[in-house]
Amino acid sequence: MSSGRGLMANSSQFTVEGKPFRILGGSIHYFRVPKAHWEDRLLKMKACGLNTLTTYVPWNLHEPERGMFNFQDQLDLKAYICLAAKLGLWVILRPGPYICAEWDLGGLPSWLLQDKHMQLRTTYPGFVSAVNAYFDKLIPLIKHLMFQGGGPIIAVQVENEYGSYAKDDKYMAFIKNCLLSRGITELLLTSDNWEGLKCGGVEEALKTVNLQRLSFGAIQYLSDMQPQRPLMVMEYWSGWFDVWGENHHIFQADDMLAVVSEILERGVSINLYMFHGGSSFGFMNGAMDFGTYKSQVNSYDYDAPLSEAGDYTPKYHVLRTLFSQYHSEPLPDVPSLQKRSAYHPVDVQQYLCLWDTLRFADKQLKSEKPINMENLPVNNNNGQSYGYTLYETTITSGGTLHSMNNIRDRALVFVDRQPVGSLNYKTQELTIPDGKRERTLTLLVENCGRVNYGKALDNQRKGLVGDITLNNAPLRDFTIYCLDMRPSFMKRLSSAPWKSVPHKPSFPGFFQATLHVEESPGDTFLNMSDWGKGVVLINGQNLGRHWFIGPQHYLYVPGPWLRRGENQIIVFEEHKSEEKLVFAENPDHGKTIDVYKLPFCTLL
Repeated sequence: MSSGRGLMANSSQFTVEGKPFRILGGSIHYFRVPKAHWEDRLLKMKACGLNTLTTYVPWNLHEPERGMFNFQDQLDLKAYICLAAKLGLWVILRPGPYICAEWDLGGLPSWLLQDKHMQLRTTYPGFVSAVNAYFDKLIPLIKHLMFQGGGPIIAVQVENEYGSYAKDDKYMAFIKNCLLSRGITELLLTSDNWEGLKCGGVEEALKTVNLQRLSFGAIQYLSDMQPQRPLMVMEYWSGWFDVWGENHHIFQADDMLAVVSEILERGVSINLYMFHGGSSFGFMNGAMDFGTYKSQVNSYDYDAPLSEAGDYTPKYHVLRTLFSQYHSEPLPDVPSLQKRSAYHPVDVQQYLCLWDTLRFADKQLKSEKPINMENLPVNNNNGQSYGYTLYETTITSGGTLHSMNNIRDRALVFVDRQPVGSLNYKTQELTIPDGKRERTLTLLVENCGRVNYGKALDNQRKGLVGDITLNNAPLRDFTIYCLDMRPSFMKRLSSAPWKSVPHKPSFPGFFQATLHVEESPGDTFLNMSDWGKGVVLINGQNLGRHWFIGPQHYLYVPGPWLRRGENQIIVFEEHKSEEKLVFAENPDHGKTIDVYKLPFCTLL
């Protein structure tokens, strides 16, 4: 885009090429938006008056197995950055390796947890070597896209909110050196909330702050820490994320506008987190645990200025009016909205009982003791990262089954493949009916998402992470099946003996329907409010989870994932099915709660 001196922070105001520059940024994660929609979302960002795109880089998607890297198609980071340049946007890159982002394990690969001594986000040798191998691959891909190379990247963030973790005082210097030693010469930044500023940061990197309200004096605190340096809110939280079993979070446009206006009036640069949230497709949602485990929903709508499906909201329009005051030229016209469709309901026509699918799992594993998901000898010995794991053993009596708090995160329990109950963090005991002969005890354990923020990252192994007992005796001799719903598994299911849906199907099971699209496909939503709990896949693409407890009942279906003609829909359902699948043009978010009226601590 240019050459010469890039983003500089040597005085109280940013400069680019020696000229004063105000960062008006917004976050859009390429991995949460279908590639075919990238340009639409970035054009809408440009039309809102923003000049800078910020994005995280999720290590766990780019290196799903140790040494196996993927920067293609949906994960083509280079193409995303080049598109931003083509549209006239600068880029601030946030490569982690930890990103938080309400993303499974904060973006760290689950195979790191195979090492029982692993200390994430520290200079522990096993973590250091993995980060070095990852950055050896990542940095050369994007180095030529830096400002000094004629690219759009004007700044790079060192790690993410480390002041809230702060377990190793040598770690941030290590990550900074990872960037510098591989040729990164642009401005380095750190990012922390106001409390994290005390312990965050690293020498020679500009500190920035994350916030939603100004009542804590965070900007003044940042100014006092860095006199005569530019001030920036790296994450201005335009809304908030949702967790299962609670209401949908909103943040009123007027309340947001008042804060953003004051930030700009004070001469501070800003990045809207999120400008457009998109979706945490598949099993990639994170979780929070500050004493109580709470799994996050797949929708990352975030009540952001652009909705999950890329629609304009009242926030977008008030921000556009505000940002226009900081431009000497008129803003580009607002792009028209993309095609949306509410397809006719489709009949659920075929069915597979879970038990009939086990022979299509990768392989049947035998173990005397339970093995956690990450240490299963599957996926080229990288373990199982996501989804469900099924454990079976033989019992000779009834009595009290106790999880010993070793189930991560939920388990459906069966005796001779008949449901007898469930176990989770709150329910750790279950009565098994009496029986004198040998019977099969089955636990279908779901990984509901690894914690992405806080000090519990090292303890995010999933499945059965220790013994479970029957009448105080540890159970032994397990047969284990990996049910991660990967494309290879779903493809094998196509050759399974599907049947017509019975009048009273047994659960869990797989339900199949076909959506016929006659014209060019448009985005839509799948209304799962009358189903129970499970997962939906369309043409092999995992949309994510549905759960009757809400708040999310509508799954976003990107038009580019559909095709003219027949589209295969498979629902894995644990509890309750319907005869039809119903579509909608727009989601219903249900009951809402205003984050601005909550004490900040309750959000965490």
